[in-house]
Amino acid sequence: MGLLFEGLKVIDCGSFIAAPAAATILSDFGADVVKIEPPGAGDPYRHLTKLPGHPKSDQNYAWMLGSRNKRSLAVDMGKPEGRTAVQRLASQADVFITNYPAAVRKKLGIGYEALSALNDRLIYASFSGYGENGAEATKPGFDVTAWWARSGLMDTVRASSESVPVRPANGMGDHSAGFTLFSGIVMGLYQRQTTGKGTEVTSSLVANGLWANGYNAQAALCGATFTDRPAREVAFNALTNYYKCRDGRWLILTILNEEKQWPEFMKCLDREDLIDDPRFAKKVDRLARSRELIALLDKEFAKQDRAELRKRLTERGIVFDVVATPEDIPSDQQLLDNDILVPFAGSETRTINSPIALRGADKVQPRMPPSVGQHSDEVLKEAGFDTATIAQMRAAGAIG
Repeated sequence: MGLLFEGLKVIDCGSFIAAPAAATILSDFGADVVKIEPPGAGDPYRHLTKLPGHPKSDQNYAWMLGSRNKRSLAVDMGKPEGRTAVQRLASQADVFITNYPAAVRKKLGIGYEALSALNDRLIYASFSGYGENGAEATKPGFDVTAWWARSGLMDTVRASSESVPVRPANGMGDHSAGFTLFSGIVMGLYQRQTTGKGTEVTSSLVANGLWANGYNAQAALCGATFTDRPAREVAFNALTNYYKCRDGRWLILTILNEEKQWPEFMKCLDREDLIDDPRFAKKVDRLARSRELIALLDKEFAKQDRAELRKRLTERGIVFDVVATPEDIPSDQQLLDNDILVPFAGSETRTINSPIALRGADKVQPRMPPSVGQHSDEVLKEAGFDTATIAQMRAAGAIG
């Protein structure tokens, strides 16, 4: 099959993460993605890692992940020549992706109605914070606000009901929401194959956040009564809890088949004496004495380093995992063995593969992201602009 999307022309006219992430996935399977960004500083996402509190690196890791494989066209759409260039590209494209506000799209002539009139086979992928309709349709949204806070995830995902709400990891909602938009684009392409006509695909951060929190959200829709999340030390079930090892690293247990795995678990901890202990011998007893058992397990886990406990638990088939830190990821052999971490072409630096594979369909080896306007002349010539016109556009400040 080769590259599934080879020959597919995609315009990434978005900023930051969620919408451009959909273009990144398309590029992994061979699509030709042109990144539209303003001349000079480019997409503001290029500069996010410089802000206080972000991991420090000599490499622009956020941009490397979000814009690998893409070509950059630096264009000022505030100028007529810039708008003309983008419209011509859209008239020749298969997919146009944007998360610009609706009013901005209309002003720049890149709304769905304007571009579909130029190209009736275009798949127009629109991404927003809060959806296309309603009083908040124009409200700016980031994953920390629309995906995390508004969806109820922020209130739910905390150590206990007494803990303050926590912030999400950077881009946590954006990357998953980008995959939703990618799925919608593929659906649009399939529909086009059937009808011969393009369409508009929409998704939003708040919709994706609610889907991620669907278990609790559906419970609320059914009028369920919610129980406050208890602190770790007083959790309802000691065998679906997390524990700190001697070296300060954490493990989390998810032992659901307790009657079978309880004896094996105790052997891992060298506590065979507890297998038939009347306090914990049966599941009903363990649940009734969960606080007592958690305190006991805290002491047992504190006797061994995580690596040793990991080995023992694995050997006896106990369901668990390590609570990994970001620093654990580069050396995680399972991620390497499954090509979840893959190298950039011509570099020892790895990146995160898009989380899907199709038998028989290759992926491109990731290429480093472009500098601002690195491919402006190349892209414009392919669109039919001659050298003299490109020079005039540059002199007018329409391209960079």
